[in-house]
Amino acid sequence: MIRPLLSAVSIGALSMSTQAIAQDTETGAELYQHYCATCHGIDATGHGPMAGVLVIQPVDLTKLAGDNGVFPTARVVARIDGRDPLVSHGSPMPVYGPYFDGQDTSMKTPEGQPILTSQPIVDLVAFLETLQGR
Repeated sequence: MIRPLLSAVSIGALSMSTQAIAQDTETGAELYQHYCATCHGIDATGHGPMAGVLVIQPVDLTKLAGDNGVFPTARVVARIDGRDPLVSHGSPMPVYGPYFDGQDTSMKTPEGQPILTSQPIVDLVAFLETLQGR
């Protein structure tokens, strides 16, 4: 009885870990263009068409890893999902935060620390990581 139970637990853990690392950079790119480029720019350098009306200017997302020594996964997730709010135009960033709710999954920081988040944020962060050093 214990052996089948352990096998089921192992299979469940394996499927959860597979879900945790599933990243789709193409979906992330689409999400970026739809939700982020207005402020951060199509090229992600912080020069989107709305940048001029923001109190706090959008950062250059292509330099996150260079400016921090490593891609700051936890901080980026927290900014996107609203755990680390940034008031840039009278309301907390992200404007589209509720869109990214749901579809719970997890990802890991470069140090291996797991972060509970949503699949759209995992995809968006995966895309942002591809922009580093451009």
